[in-house]
Amino acid sequence: MRRYLARLDAVLVQAVIAGALSFAHLHDIAAAAGQDGWKAWAYPVSVDLLLVAAWRRLRTLRASGGAVRAAWFWFAVALAASLGANVATAGLLDLGDVPDWLRILVAGWPALAFLGGTLLVHSHNPGAAPVAEPAAEVEAEQAEAPVTAEATAPDRPASAPALSAPEPEPTELPAAPADAPAPAAPPAAVPAALVDHARKVADAHRARTGSPIDTDTLRARLGVPPVLADQIAAQLT
Repeated sequence: MRRYLARLDAVLVQAVIAGALSFAHLHDIAAAAGQDGWKAWAYPVSVDLLLVAAWRRLRTLRASGGAVRAAWFWFAVALAASLGANVATAGLLDLGDVPDWLRILVAGWPALAFLGGTLLVHSHNPGAAPVAEPAAEVEAEQAEAPVTAEATAPDRPASAPALSAPEPEPTELPAAPADAPAPAAPPAAVPAALVDHARKVADAHRARTGSPIDTDTLRARLGVPPVLADQIAAQLT
């Protein structure tokens, strides 16, 4: 634990010394280029912030698998500005007679740093937003889904009773012989709304395929039992 704290303290001290020297060099270059007062102190802050922002954006793009070319570019620009100021103050440049090209670079740095920071912050983050499903595929899936009789019935008030087949009135029939088969139950009437919808489905199928719809396909589209599908198909013919 003590070794870790000692190593951490050494790193922090080294970072503080390096940051202070780089900050002072940038300040001296900005002041020599005609940016006096608080403006000379703002230049080092701008360069270091762009350097840190580009490095953080670079790590984020690497983790998400995105393109890192733009982040590398702005990191190199900020590093060149910081390193150039450090080298220029090592006696290679006369701070009393700064060349015009350096004055132009220092004066144009705020706009360049603002552009770089804006592009880094508002650049696209891959995989953040899901791609919406095309509307054509959604319509195709809805067309293939089976249509039930409840979903296709016309809207009616909640208090209205559901459509049902009318019950035949009881009639007295003569007694049948013991060995005679039981008479078949009369088929229930099909609601008119369901027949109308089935006719629309059949017409659409004929227009799409050129052939009349069969009972199995009609039953699958309407979602009704086979017996009811046969009754509807009989009324459509």
